[in-house]
Amino acid sequence: MNWQDSINNFKNYLNIERGLSTNSIKSYENDLNKFLNFLQIEKNKYKPDEVTTDLIKEFIYDISKKLKSSSQSRIISGIRNFYDYLIFENIISNNPVDNIELPKIEKKLPNILSIEEIDRIINNINKEKPESERNIAIIETLYGCGLRVSELINLKISNLFFSEDFIIVTGKGNKQRLVPISEVNKKSINSYILNSRGKLKIKEEYKDTLFLNRRGSKLSREMIFTIIKKLVLKSKINKKISPHSFRHSFATHLLENGADLKSIQQLLGHQSITTTEIYMHLDNKALLNVMNKYHPRSENKVK
Repeated sequence: MNWQDSINNFKNYLNIERGLSTNSIKSYENDLNKFLNFLQIEKNKYKPDEVTTDLIKEFIYDISKKLKSSSQSRIISGIRNFYDYLIFENIISNNPVDNIELPKIEKKLPNILSIEEIDRIINNINKEKPESERNIAIIETLYGCGLRVSELINLKISNLFFSEDFIIVTGKGNKQRLVPISEVNKKSINSYILNSRGKLKIKEEYKDTLFLNRRGSKLSREMIFTIIKKLVLKSKINKKISPHSFRHSFATHLLENGADLKSIQQLLGHQSITTTEIYMHLDNKALLNVMNKYHPRSENKVK
């Protein structure tokens, strides 16, 4: 057994059996390569089926001096999944990572944009530039539908069902979900499709892709980050904002206005309600409203 064949087979398994995205598979490969680099430098005599728990611990100690706990945790999880796959294929019988605890991760609450700040960002888009309609539609869709960046750049025109007020979004693991879309959001997308997008010379393979660059190709993740960064700077918003901040703002504003966590979970495409629960910590007012509304001893229920 050698490392390269094992990693390639693992990547095929993640793609075919688990249906993970190219980005997710690449992350697993990067994590395993970090471990492989450690083995080549320190313990190059070990093959995948010869790795022990003690060796894993040595690796963790090594990366703990260089990486944050969140990065350590992701790498350890990646290695654990790799060895779970080897067990699944009956190549080994025990996972050397099973008895290793993940480092405690300090939870950082994401930065949230106010409605006024979102309006300010949209108003600071230069309407004289040809990409202005596209960029307005991008911001409206990130915030209006709570999409991840990967979901945004892969959104298809054939996924837009405006007469039913829904769009189809392909999320993690190629799982699809229906997301409602507002009149404001529909108007911004239609304006982009009918005007500036219609003037592009679109490459054949991207005819159905909604958001395109000036060359008629799909926008990259990096380009979305660049667009947001420039607009935040221009809007003089003193917060660390990324495209994901619009998704966080989407969920938080829904919660503030009375939406329940289960509905927000479905809209965001979270597999577990636990992931969605972070938004309860962002808004103490929402917790207070729940207490006042449902607790029998709340002030507005005591006569």
